[in-house]
Amino acid sequence: MDLQGYLDRIELFDYLLIALNLLLLVLAKRILLFFREEESDKSTFILKVQAFRALNLLIILSYGYSNIYLETIDSGPGLKLVSIWVLIYLSYLTKQILSYWVRKKYGKLRDINGESKSIETYTSRLLSLLTGVVIFVIALISIINVLEFNSLLQAGGVIGIIGVFLALTQNAWAPDIISGLIFLNNGMIEEGDVIELDDNGSFIGVVFKTKMFHTEVLNLVNNHRVMIKNARLREFTIHNLSKFASAKGLREQLTFKIGYDVTAEKVRQMFSEAEKRLESDCGIKLGEENTFEIGILNTGDHAIEWGVYYFTKDVKALIKNRQAIRECILKTAQEFDISLATPITHVNMA
Repeated sequence: MDLQGYLDRIELFDYLLIALNLLLLVLAKRILLFFREEESDKSTFILKVQAFRALNLLIILSYGYSNIYLETIDSGPGLKLVSIWVLIYLSYLTKQILSYWVRKKYGKLRDINGESKSIETYTSRLLSLLTGVVIFVIALISIINVLEFNSLLQAGGVIGIIGVFLALTQNAWAPDIISGLIFLNNGMIEEGDVIELDDNGSFIGVVFKTKMFHTEVLNLVNNHRVMIKNARLREFTIHNLSKFASAKGLREQLTFKIGYDVTAEKVRQMFSEAEKRLESDCGIKLGEENTFEIGILNTGDHAIEWGVYYFTKDVKALIKNRQAIRECILKTAQEFDISLATPITHVNMA
């Protein structure tokens, strides 16, 4: 059959169906951009756009091949195949819309880096999971009906295979989902919080995103993202530096070892002078009420260990402020002719 013969088979409904899918294919990026989760990965978003466009293309190709080329859309496998693609597309789109609505309705607004953003809560995450499960079950039952698996044995076989697969893989996904829900429920870790993990050393970072299976943390030292499984994160001792115990802020401690040949009065004068120079020389303002608290932590064999305590609310600049304060104290100590190096003491027992 020539091209004109195939074109004669196309009716108004066919044109409307193909045009609608072409329009959805072109506008897929804009549609998903509206329902896009804030701060979601660009690669994940592009993958979603490509999946939606692929489904639209499969609908067009399946419908065109069955209805226009074979003229068997009214019955047979052509109708089933098109119906399955449409069901998957509508289920996927409905999941995106409901997740967006749940996030806006039950999420929590928080100021992160000067911007008001909606972050996940226990309620929003749980409702998103429930809606996803409900949509999946409805889509699965609809696809089973389309495939005409009407007998209990056939339908039960399909559902049983999926159930066995989920049961065999539960150790890979269930602990992370449950741990993520626990974090969101107790509110101990929220997006934008500065946390310190006991990971064979000090690890300080900002919680970037708590996702279903993992949490992304921005390392403040190396300035890169770290992905930690939610179940693994629960095993750490987590210090949330953003949740202060008092209105003054986070109480920081710096230690210095100074020899016994320097009097305590001179050491205190040096620290006081360094505190006065913080704002002028280093650009660090502790506040009128927040001043250095100076005390002796330990009297060792070779030196006295001095502790300098101060309060800060700018926890995201914690690393930078520590470095600046240490440098300011070092310069002041040199002017006072005080060495911050631990001296070596030799005792003559004769």
